[in-house]
Amino acid sequence: MGRAGRTGEQRAPSPERKCIATGEVLPTHALIRFVVSPEGEVAPDLLGKLPGRGIWVSAQRPALTRAAKKGLFARAAKQPVKVPDDLVDRVETMLARRVVNLISLARKGGEAVSGYEKVKDWLGKEQAVILIQASDGSERGKSKLSTPKWGSFIGWLTADELGLAFGRQTVIHAALGAGGLASRVVDEAARLKGLRVSNDTKATGKDRRAT
Repeated sequence: MGRAGRTGEQRAPSPERKCIATGEVLPTHALIRFVVSPEGEVAPDLLGKLPGRGIWVSAQRPALTRAAKKGLFARAAKQPVKVPDDLVDRVETMLARRVVNLISLARKGGEAVSGYEKVKDWLGKEQAVILIQASDGSERGKSKLSTPKWGSFIGWLTADELGLAFGRQTVIHAALGAGGLASRVVDEAARLKGLRVSNDTKATGKDRRAT
């Protein structure tokens, strides 16, 4: 199984970059790219499209915190830089918004459903490849649904965030099919997990496969 499970899609080889905090060489989808703005401030570049020399940090809260606190951005940029005090939290907010937006796009394209019964139906028909459940939902209720075989589980968005993706106030259960957005949702959710879920936190419930 891959880093965040399979989605039924073949992944093109991803370029690799070195994390300035850990020294690890990782695929770019497991890293956050930063650039230095014309004003000399470090800015996250989640889409990898901003101009300037990229500075790469593993999508893990400890790595990002170390880079921000230990002057590693300035060392990598070879110049003095300004690092916002809330940089790590800013990255988390941006990643959460991106995951929500991607799920919303999948929903509009008919590739995602929400609600216990609809999700259960998709799982039963093997139409779902990703099970998504709100981090603040009832563990008892969530345990009644299982991650699809060879599929992915996402469990670190809140009910309010999932609600935004589906145009509702809150959502506890959701599922995505094997459409064109599935692998992108998995990748971005995996980066978000690195900022929200500590290494010693285990997913609870039935057969989560939260890798």
